[in-house]
Amino acid sequence: MEPGLHELLRSLRVWDPAVTTLPPFEPDTAPALPLPLFARWLAEAAAAGQPDPHTMSLATADAEGLPDARIVTLHGADDSGWSFATHAHSRKGGQLAARPYAALVFYWQVLGRQVRVRGPVEVAPAEEAQADLHARSTGALAAALTGSQSRVLGSAEELARASEEAWERARREPGTPVPSWTLYHLRPDEVEFFQGDTRRRHVRLRYRRGAAAGEWIRESLWP
Repeated sequence: MEPGLHELLRSLRVWDPAVTTLPPFEPDTAPALPLPLFARWLAEAAAAGQPDPHTMSLATADAEGLPDARIVTLHGADDSGWSFATHAHSRKGGQLAARPYAALVFYWQVLGRQVRVRGPVEVAPAEEAQADLHARSTGALAAALTGSQSRVLGSAEELARASEEAWERARREPGTPVPSWTLYHLRPDEVEFFQGDTRRRHVRLRYRRGAAAGEWIRESLWP
């Protein structure tokens, strides 16, 4: 192990009370569906000062089944599922084309909370993807127009030129379509809510789909 790394890791603590509050969570009072609880927890994380509470880990697998993960932004959550976007030709786009199943993790340190979501992923209609893109910032459009995501970069100068051109076009033509931009909906099979506890009696509530349409089964899990 790198000298000093072990000592550093041993010195670090989780949920410093100076910056983290661990609220109680009673699963018996949770709603029948996972989405209302997720919306409430997201709002509470934002109100508590959690930086970027709408960011999440997205885990996928390639054609050989090897796992991959990265941080992305949540674009929405409704009856269609939890939504995110990327280029179809990106690494995660290719992985989702080969294996259209994924997992998400939200971590809100200020409240000691996690939410885990997993299920099949569907591609949204192209017009929905373009509407989602153009509802975002000029910078988001410029990044999408820069293109070539996940491909080998020849030099920093090459990126700078492409980025400048993309920014100019995004400002000049804010409705410019980006055909490769793809919106994905993850329709969850399972959603788990985790609330940390100072005595390590963490509370875990899992929702999983039942056999009937719209049915969710709630069950508590050992921490």
